[in-house]
Amino acid sequence: MGTHPKNPSTVSIPGKEDILLSEWLDSHPEQLGPEVRSLFKGNLPFLFKVLSVRTSLSLQVHPNKVHAELLHKTHPDLFQDPNHKPEMAIALTPFTALCGFRPIKEVAHFLLSVDEFREAVGEKACKLITASHSMDMPLHREAMKDSFTALMQRDSKIVSRALTSLVDKVKDIKKSSGNIKPYEGDVLLKLDSEFPGDRGCFAIYFLNIVNLEPGEAMFLEANLPHAFLSGDCMECMACSDNVVRAGLTPKYIDVHTLCEMLDYTGRPVNRTKFQGIESHSNIHITIFNPPVPDFGVSKYEAPTGTTSFQLQGFESASICIVVKGQGEATSQSLAEPLKLQPGRVFFVAADAVVNIALDDSLPMLLFRAHSGVYSKTVPH
Repeated sequence: MGTHPKNPSTVSIPGKEDILLSEWLDSHPEQLGPEVRSLFKGNLPFLFKVLSVRTSLSLQVHPNKVHAELLHKTHPDLFQDPNHKPEMAIALTPFTALCGFRPIKEVAHFLLSVDEFREAVGEKACKLITASHSMDMPLHREAMKDSFTALMQRDSKIVSRALTSLVDKVKDIKKSSGNIKPYEGDVLLKLDSEFPGDRGCFAIYFLNIVNLEPGEAMFLEANLPHAFLSGDCMECMACSDNVVRAGLTPKYIDVHTLCEMLDYTGRPVNRTKFQGIESHSNIHITIFNPPVPDFGVSKYEAPTGTTSFQLQGFESASICIVVKGQGEATSQSLAEPLKLQPGRVFFVAADAVVNIALDDSLPMLLFRAHSGVYSKTVPH
């Protein structure tokens, strides 16, 4: 949902021909709001998605704005726009992902306890294990970079042999009803079944395994390695398609670029989650406002018994999607009420107020994506 040229949204207005959202905004730029028009040169600055992840998505990272411009200039065939791509994922169901490097002591533990992982990393494993006894953070990052790069550059036959040996071991332990948790066995077996022999399977020992419950979120800033493994989520991001991949994919992998740009800072798993700001009236609103101007997301939960609620006017345009519930939406610009049901998407112009009436007072779950420079009526 958005205006990215690879797949822009279409606007359906009763009595008129369908038109691309990008074309409609070209003709109605005032609907974006003055700050968005100025800061983003008349473009909608975000993309809004629903992801349903069954097969794991690739191990990847996104460049910052300066790096994106350089990559686009030097490799326009691979990086087709000059924009950065920070992302936010908000879980709709239990959701599992890899995100950010683990604290160095955790990685060192796996190198000491999982022989096959140590074999896949090679001699750089000793440097990381030694560095884990120090409190020097620059040394931690240097050792993490050297070890992760060594895995990414290791001879594929060595990595494949080590991974096959480890997977066989974990399968045997599971078959005998043993404990596979010390090997992160469930995630390992899932990834190997989907990408057999892929060195990205070993990334589970470098990166945090993050489990989100419905309503929890994670913010993926520039240079932060991540991979979505399973579950459904709402995803919002800057309007870009710039991705550097490292594994768990048949697509193009750029190991050198990725290893040079990664943030190797270790962080505990609880620091990978992003907290929203909550407010309560007749409905429950959670505002996820990451530290970028491109986007934010608001979640509206109307409990059973609610007959109506209002979407306040924002100073920028927004896009809404109904995930659960039914009803209708009205506003000054609508000639007739808009029927709402799961999957219904609608565009809200800057400063427009939308009133929503619920069918049979049943609960509704609605998400709204907007610019990060959007409204003085909602707390930051």
